[in-house]
Amino acid sequence: MPSPKPRFKLQRNKKRERCFERGKLNELHLVKRIAGKIKNDSSVVCGIGDDAAVLRYTKDKYLLLTCDMLIEGVDFGLSAGPEAIGYKSLACSLSDIAAMGGLPKYALISLGLSKKCPERFLDRFYRGVNKLARQFKTNIVGGDLSSSSKIVVDVSVVGTVKKKKLALRSGASSGDIIFVSGLLGGSIYGRHLKFIPRIKEANYLVSNYRINAMMDISDGLSLDLYRLCSASRTGAVIYEDLIPLSCDAKSLDEALNMGEDFELLFTLSSGEARRLIKHRGKTFTAIGEMRERKYGIRLISKEGKDKALEPRGYQHF
Repeated sequence: MPSPKPRFKLQRNKKRERCFERGKLNELHLVKRIAGKIKNDSSVVCGIGDDAAVLRYTKDKYLLLTCDMLIEGVDFGLSAGPEAIGYKSLACSLSDIAAMGGLPKYALISLGLSKKCPERFLDRFYRGVNKLARQFKTNIVGGDLSSSSKIVVDVSVVGTVKKKKLALRSGASSGDIIFVSGLLGGSIYGRHLKFIPRIKEANYLVSNYRINAMMDISDGLSLDLYRLCSASRTGAVIYEDLIPLSCDAKSLDEALNMGEDFELLFTLSSGEARRLIKHRGKTFTAIGEMRERKYGIRLISKEGKDKALEPRGYQHF
């Protein structure tokens, strides 16, 4: 079983994100830095900064592109087994497609492997990949191979979404109700290797409700809520006693900051929220409300104490 990933506390100032924190690169800043150097043409509806890129495609659909890199010792341990590693590698990218309200179509899988890696590892790896690919009708159409001292997996997925169903991180408004799917916390103890991407749940949402903003929770609720608020230029308040804790979670901190939950985080208007609670209140849980940006991001404890919610989820740097 892989050990939990290290956590680095994010520090911010009013003018800019710091590039370094205690000698470590800051992932949020790096993404913004890279995005600032990229200029795209009008065929790109949404580029860097969401769960997937959105490209113009047909009259009624957009094309979705996403990629995820998983590295031995960071995202999985060898003790997980080849099938679980293959399964998770594809599942992470399918989760991104779900967060956009889309459906996956094709995948490319590139592998970095040790020259001593036995062929049976590859057979079992693709057994895990194919299990999930069949479930969500995703075609594996290619990839690349290279030598590496550690196992490296890079997965790119192409999907589609109907234009009227596209969900971005940037559409939330003050007064929206914040929801999550499933249970949070403790995934790193094993659930992260076998989670089911919320494609079915996301498509139910975008087909039946007006979803204002949505993303998946991959790096922890506190950090991903911060990302959603940043994209939407809003604040938020969530309530400790409303956060649905997994039986694997040892504390509220794990639900807020551990990550690897791969659940949906989304917002909708109060009227739409009432409808959702009435029809699917056991599947999706309301945990708070979007506020004006000046409010910041707050957590109300069970005792009613109001405190700032720091984005302390997982970052690679």
